[in-house]
Amino acid sequence: MHEELLINVSPFETRVALIQNHALAEVHLQRSGPYSLTGNIYKGRVERILPGMQAAFVNIGLGRPGFLHARDIDAPKISVAEPDPEQPDIRDLVHEGQSLLVQVAKDPIATKGARLTTNIALASRYLVLMPTNAHIGISQRIEDPVERERLRVATEAARAAAGSDTSRGMIVRTAADGVADALLEADVRLLERVWQRVDERQRELPAPALVYQELPLHTRVIRDLAGPDLQAVKIDERSTYERVRNFVGEFAPEFVDRVLFYDDPVALFDRYGIEDEIERALSSKVALRCGGHLVIEQTEAMTTVDVNTGAYVGARNLEDTVFRTNLEAAAVLPRQLRLRNLGGIIVVDFIDMEDEDHRRQVLRALEKACESDPARIRISGISELGLVQISRKRTRESLRQQVCERCPTCDGHGVVKTAETVCLEIFRAMLRSVRQGAAYRGDPAANGSATVGDMLVQASQSVVDRLLDEERDNVGCVAQQIGRTIRFQVEPSYGPEQFDLVLVQSVTR
Repeated sequence: MHEELLINVSPFETRVALIQNHALAEVHLQRSGPYSLTGNIYKGRVERILPGMQAAFVNIGLGRPGFLHARDIDAPKISVAEPDPEQPDIRDLVHEGQSLLVQVAKDPIATKGARLTTNIALASRYLVLMPTNAHIGISQRIEDPVERERLRVATEAARAAAGSDTSRGMIVRTAADGVADALLEADVRLLERVWQRVDERQRELPAPALVYQELPLHTRVIRDLAGPDLQAVKIDERSTYERVRNFVGEFAPEFVDRVLFYDDPVALFDRYGIEDEIERALSSKVALRCGGHLVIEQTEAMTTVDVNTGAYVGARNLEDTVFRTNLEAAAVLPRQLRLRNLGGIIVVDFIDMEDEDHRRQVLRALEKACESDPARIRISGISELGLVQISRKRTRESLRQQVCERCPTCDGHGVVKTAETVCLEIFRAMLRSVRQGAAYRGDPAANGSATVGDMLVQASQSVVDRLLDEERDNVGCVAQQIGRTIRFQVEPSYGPEQFDLVLVQSVTR
């Protein structure tokens, strides 16, 4: 696989794009605020314990307290699917006012605080140090049993040579596949030094306090995404280029010659078409080459994906048309999930297929396309309704959540009421005001031509136009019922659903 990392740096934003086989695979953004809190270590203070949820809220110095579940304390002891009846009660594990060393496992998303864990993990190029767990694990992506055993033995030897406490565990990352023992030992020594600094700071600082901050975006992605397939790292800002080159020279010297300074009149992201790709990734519709398309809708609870044949009519029969559309959708969808950073529960509505072999092939294509995604993914079988459930680990906000906000006009609904509907609401509001004797607050001189007792309707242009045209008969009928003259005023700043009724009490010249 051919990979490139593109790093675009400006005074107001840093963006990183991962290119795989000449297609955009991932986008990372860092603006004036923090890029991601995941991996940061805090000395927190337990503020509240929730026995009914077996969890605690921990103040770590952010706007909202973090959420710490009982299973994330010390070591994972229970699972959501099969709770362990012997799991200690949350009240036996922590108490209010207690200071805890916690790490952010998942960024705050929407109204939810950060997800926390006491199972600290410090990552380097090849290893992950786990100070609270003595286990030595090997990445599941390293499949060769001989290499797995070599890495296990080499890691134990490196830990002993570095004088590391055997009560502290290690996880061997995928990038360690085939590396020399000396590099593993160097990583162990580095992680030990980092952990010592963390331990010293958490002893010195009062809670809540930040004791360890993850690497900045431009170096973190090098550590996490750089692999043997990486051909080039292109950076369009000189000082960032120098910092990245120094970092790579110290921690990944084999990549030094691949770190390149991009100096071209054409912007880096424009040269590779990244800007257009990002714009398409914000759209809910994804076109397929066959003529079909996906519709991806993100909600707070889950993401739904609908597969449609669209303009594709096929050449043989309906079953073949459906199968080919589903097959392409299964190959395209995992890239979209990774590019948009969609996580949690994802429900895919494939077009119904009668052939059982076709269903198996589509599911296998989906599983194969997901293999290149570094996030942990679980896929269910195709249900009788043609639905597939996907669970994808989420640690930070999606691309849309990072660059978009809730529409102030529709309030996130995605639709607005028609002008006719708003007109009918205005009529009902006027009739209600007369029945209830409500006095509308307004400027007595809102309309110089109005007489005492006039009802002034303030609304958007489209609504006023309809009131004066299609609804004029209804306006006359309502005016007769309320016994007042109805006048209209266009408010350019009003949205299509906004309106106000003002009872004009007097006129001042």
